[in-house]
Amino acid sequence: MISNDVFFIVLLAALLNAGWNSAIKIGGDRISVMAITTLIGSGISLCALPWVAMPAPESWGWLALSVAIHTVYHLVLPIAYRHGDLGQVYPIARGSAPLLVVIGGVVLAGEWPGNGALLGVVVLSGGVLALGWWGRAHPPGASRRPVGYALLTGLLIAAYTVVDAMGARAAASAVGFAVLVTLLDGIATALVVLRWKGTQVFKVDRKTWMLCALAGTMQMGAYWIVVWALARAPMGAVSALRETSVLFVALISAFVLKEGLSARRLLSAAVVFAGIVLIRFSPA
Repeated sequence: MISNDVFFIVLLAALLNAGWNSAIKIGGDRISVMAITTLIGSGISLCALPWVAMPAPESWGWLALSVAIHTVYHLVLPIAYRHGDLGQVYPIARGSAPLLVVIGGVVLAGEWPGNGALLGVVVLSGGVLALGWWGRAHPPGASRRPVGYALLTGLLIAAYTVVDAMGARAAASAVGFAVLVTLLDGIATALVVLRWKGTQVFKVDRKTWMLCALAGTMQMGAYWIVVWALARAPMGAVSALRETSVLFVALISAFVLKEGLSARRLLSAAVVFAGIVLIRFSPA
């Protein structure tokens, strides 16, 4: 059974994750917003660096791999939002990740979930995916790009979650590992985007900078919390609980972005809640 401290702090991370993803979606040019957001995150990480212990050398390979995966993820996610609604892309991306994380946990860490916990991950993931598939109705012949990009994003989320879990456990300092990842991947993302699109990427108005500052702060908080949790609890369960952020995104997409909230999506939200209960009260 996941402890109360891990359970509730991961739910807080889910809320923060929903917040910064929503900011990327509504922030105008999404590539620019993502680059600025992650660069601001690097600045926050730099300020935090003197206050955390450096990760052990055994984790450095995982750290480098995590930075690479996160950088690709930072480029794919805004492209996905360019092609699809927040209420569709986000749930598919997040819902497709936890089961892959469970497989990664079994293969790399020998982390076999109990029957109840596994059922909770399956139920929660199914509800999350349904929130995406039952998003806005698309006419026959509509582009399938949003789904394709969302599934690619989900694969990247699963990959960095497993890598982060292995790295945090090898690092001796999970928070130190997380801070270094966010310091380096923000710089890497900004450099790639700068090379790709030029300096005009960073020429945005004051409102966008403020939005990015808020998003960057939420992104750092969400990520540091989850890495801390991954060092202490089964990665499949942590990944699944983090994806409860889709419940917050469903509300944002419906009431802020006016993307609709149907009875089917409400039913999907209830399934997500059932998965949360199963994960919380089942043996790990």
